[in-house]
Amino acid sequence: SFTISLRTVDNITVMIKPRPGVSVGCQIRVKNFIRSELKIKPGENVTFTFTCSTPEKYLIMEIQKNIDCVSGPCPFGDVHLYPPGLPRLNRTFIWDVNASTKAGLELKFSAPWLRQIEPGETCPDFISYNINSCIDTATVNIGTFCRNGSVSRVKLLGGVIMSLHLPWDSPLTSSGFNIANRASIKRLCIIESILKGESSITLMSPNYPLGFPEDELMTWQFVIPSNMRASVFFHNYSLSNCERKEERVEYYIPGSLSNPEVFKLSDSQPANIAGSFNLSLQGCDQDAQNPGILRLLFQVVVQHPQVDENVTHLVDLSKEWNMTVTIHFEGWPSRIPVMSEPICLICKDPRTCDRVLTLVSGTVYKISFLCKDLSRLRITAEKGISCVDLRWCQRKIYSLLVPKAITQLPIQLHKFIWKLLAPDLINIEITSPSLKLQQHVPEQRCNTSYSYSIVSTTTPETELNVGVFCPGGSIEKIQMRNNVTISLKTFGKGFLNESNRQDLKMSFVPHIKDECSFTVSPDPKAKVYLQTPNWPYGLPPYISISWYVVVPSKQVARLGFSKDRMGIACETGRAYVNIKEETQGAEETVRREDELLPEPRNMYHNFWVNISNCKPVDKTQLTLQFRVTVGDKQIDLGVILAVVAGAGVLAAIGLTVCCVKKKKKKSQNPMVGVYNANVNTQVPGKQGLFTKGRKNNESHVYAVIDDAMVYGHLLKESNGSVSPEVDVYRPFDGPIGSLPPSPPPFSFRKDIKRSSNTEEPPPLTDTDPDTYTFAHQKSGQSEDIGDTNEKNNGDTSTSLLENKEQDSLTE
Repeated sequence: SFTISLRTVDNITVMIKPRPGVSVGCQIRVKNFIRSELKIKPGENVTFTFTCSTPEKYLIMEIQKNIDCVSGPCPFGDVHLYPPGLPRLNRTFIWDVNASTKAGLELKFSAPWLRQIEPGETCPDFISYNINSCIDTATVNIGTFCRNGSVSRVKLLGGVIMSLHLPWDSPLTSSGFNIANRASIKRLCIIESILKGESSITLMSPNYPLGFPEDELMTWQFVIPSNMRASVFFHNYSLSNCERKEERVEYYIPGSLSNPEVFKLSDSQPANIAGSFNLSLQGCDQDAQNPGILRLLFQVVVQHPQVDENVTHLVDLSKEWNMTVTIHFEGWPSRIPVMSEPICLICKDPRTCDRVLTLVSGTVYKISFLCKDLSRLRITAEKGISCVDLRWCQRKIYSLLVPKAITQLPIQLHKFIWKLLAPDLINIEITSPSLKLQQHVPEQRCNTSYSYSIVSTTTPETELNVGVFCPGGSIEKIQMRNNVTISLKTFGKGFLNESNRQDLKMSFVPHIKDECSFTVSPDPKAKVYLQTPNWPYGLPPYISISWYVVVPSKQVARLGFSKDRMGIACETGRAYVNIKEETQGAEETVRREDELLPEPRNMYHNFWVNISNCKPVDKTQLTLQFRVTVGDKQIDLGVILAVVAGAGVLAAIGLTVCCVKKKKKKSQNPMVGVYNANVNTQVPGKQGLFTKGRKNNESHVYAVIDDAMVYGHLLKESNGSVSPEVDVYRPFDGPIGSLPPSPPPFSFRKDIKRSSNTEEPPPLTDTDPDTYTFAHQKSGQSEDIGDTNEKNNGDTSTSLLENKEQDSLTE
C-alpha cells in the first residue's frame, strides 16, 4: 500500500488517473472502494493500493503546486520534488506560479542545462521540461526542453507554468532548477544559452509551429567565449500579415559600430561572430481579418577560428558568361544535414557565410571557409550555351572545359553541367578529337576519375538518355538533333590531375536525319562495345540511331550483336537494323524486328549501323548492344588454295603454249612472229627486191603482237621524238603496199640498253614476256628472195637484240 500525506501550506494536489489511450486494466482501492481515479487535496492523508501488479502500464500521476506571488511573497529558491514516497508511475510535476506582469520571473537550471526540441519530439531519457508563460488570461508555450543542452536560464514576464515529466522508473530526485524574482524584462521572455566549445543548437520561437504572439518581442542571449566564432542560420520561418510595423530580427553584437543590426527574416543572417551576442525577434500589428503566422526555427553554430580563417581564395568569373557556381555541403540539395553534425561554412565576406554559396558569372569573388574538413564540401556548376545568330554560331567551336577558377579551389568538383540550346534546323555535335570517348556498358565499364552523362531533350516532356561516357575510348563524334545537357561528374580527387587533359568540344551543325549519330574510330586491335541510348528502358518510339564505324587501314572489323533478335513486337510501323559497308557495290543488310539479327561478320571497309524503332506493344522495349573487334587481316585458307590452284592452271597453260611454239618452230620456215633472215631489211623503196607484191605474200602477218610494240603506221613524230600510243592496237585496214613494215625503233624495247644520245621513252606498263627476233641481212647480199634462201640454207640468223648486247659487251 501507499500513503500520501499533504500539508495545507504546501498547496499541492496529487491526481492519479488512467493513462490516455490505454484500456482500463488497473484500478485504485481506497479502503473498501474501487476507483478509476484518485485525487488527494492539500491537508489530506490517503492510503491506497492498486488492483494489479503493474500499475505503471495503466495509470499516470500529476503533482501540481500552486505558487501565489501576487498576494504574498514568493518561495524563491530551489524547487523540490514533493511529496516523497510516491508510487512508481509516470508522473508530471507542475508548478503554477501566479505573478504580476510588472515583475519578472527567472527559471535558472543547473548543469547540464537544457536543449529545446520540436513539438512531437521525445527526449532520449524521456525526461522533459515544458515552459508556459501566462500573461493575463493568455498562455504562451515558450518551448519543450530535454536535459543536456545549453539553455541555462529563462526569464519570463508575468506568471509561469513549469512542468517536469518523469518516467515511472526515473531515479531523478531533484527538479534541476530554481525560481528567482527579477525586475520586469519588458518583453515576452529572454532565453539564455551558454556555448563553451564547438557546438550547434536549435531554437524556436514561442508557440512554434503556431504563431508568435502579435506585436510581441523576445530575446535570445548567447554567451560565447571571445575566441570562438558563431553563425546564425534560419531554417524555417513564416511571416504574418502586418498592418503596422514590420517583422524583423535585431542583433546586438558587442564591439559593432551599428548596434542593433536589423535584418529581415528572409535575409542571410550574420556569421563568423566573435564572442557573445543577442538576437531579438519583433512581431507586428497583424491584420485582424487575415493575421497569418509569424514563426521561426533557427540554428546557431559555434566553431573554433580556422587556421586559415584569414586566407581568401580568388574566384574570377569576370570573363565567364551565363554560368553559376554553387559551393555546398555533400549531398545537397536532396540531403538536409542533421543540425547536430559539424558544419562547414563558405564566406563571401567576413560576416556573410552560409552552408551553401552561389557565385554568378561576370563577378570576382574573394571567398573563405569556416570548416575543419573541406572534404565535406562540393562544387556544382552550370553553364548555358545557346545559338542566336546562325551565321555566327555555325562557325564557332566551343570548348567544354571546367574553368581554372573552379579547379584551383581546394574543393572537390561534384558536377559541371552544360546546357546546350540549339534553334530549329540546327543540331549539336560533340567531339573528343584526341582522347575520344568510351561508352559505359556492363562489359566495358568506365574506371576514370570523371565521366560525361549526355541527355538529349527530344520534346519538352521527353528526354533521350544518350548514355554515360568517359575519356579513352573510340567514339570521336556524337551528333544530336535537339537540345542537349552534358553533365561532367567526378569520382574522387583524381580529376584535379586530369582536368588539364580535357578535350571535349561542341559546335552547332546542320540538320541530321537521325535522332543521334555516332562516329566510332577504333584503334588497331581494339574491342568496342556500343549500345542503344535510353538503356535499359529502351528507345522511344520512331527513333532512329546511327553509328559510323571507321575501320583502320590494313585491319578488319568483326561486327556482332549480343543477342539474336531485337526482342520487340511492333504495334505500329516496323523496327529495322541496317548494315552497309562504304564501298562500291556493297550490299545493304536489312533485318526487321521479326527476323534474326545478322550473324557476326567481318567488315573490311568503313561501315554504317542504323537502328530504327517502331511503336512497340506494351512491356516490350528496343535495347540492342553490339561489339566491334578490330584485328589484322587474315588470308583465308580457301583463298590460298584458290591462288595455288590458279597458279597451277596458269603454269599448265604456259607449258602447253611453249610446246606448241616449239612444234611450230620445227614445222614452219620462216617462224611466225620472226622476220625471215633472207628478207631484205634495208630502207624501203627498192621494189625490185621482192618477186611478189605484199598483196601476194604473208610477210606482213604476225601471230602475236607485243603490246609494247606499236608499229610505224601508228607512230607519231613530235619534235623528232617518237611518242607511241601505249596498250592500243588498231588493225590495219588501209591499202597494202609492196614493202614490209620497218622494224620498230630500238627505243621501244625496254630491255635494250640505249646509247647516251637515245631519248628516254615513256615507261610501259604491260608487256608480253615473249621477245621478237628480227633477222638482218649480211653485207653484200642483194639477191632476190629465192636466191637468198638457197645461199643461206646453212646460215644461222643473228637477232638484232643479241647483236646489240654483244656490241655493248664489246664496248
